[in-house]
Amino acid sequence: MCNNPIVSIIDDDESVRVATSSLVRSLGWKARLYASAEQFMASGNLGDVTCIISDVQMPGISGIDMYRQLVGRGVLTPIIFISAFASEKTRRLAFDAGAVCMLSKPVDVTDVTRCLESVRTHASRASAAQPPAGAR
Repeated sequence: MCNNPIVSIIDDDESVRVATSSLVRSLGWKARLYASAEQFMASGNLGDVTCIISDVQMPGISGIDMYRQLVGRGVLTPIIFISAFASEKTRRLAFDAGAVCMLSKPVDVTDVTRCLESVRTHASRASAAQPPAGAR
């Protein structure tokens, strides 16, 4: 299990950020909210989150372009994309960028739960495979 499960939620729509945050917290995760990709990128909190939930289409840097920049910096945090306009092309771009899930707005509680459980399971397996600090 994740020791410190934090989700960064990035969406230019405040009501979506707040609703997603409430859902994430009800599932036992902590949430940090950002109004833009630029705000998240400048936050200094890139490496200490377990998962990112990001809108695809936002003013300025899109969610997909933001994630490409993160990957380019070596930040491989799992990402769940959400979009009100989830066309097949958008879905393909999201998965090609490395998305764990691509959800349509309004997001369904069951879908978010399933995606976060997948992230949690993967993080638990990865941490179990790591040797304890100081072990050789």
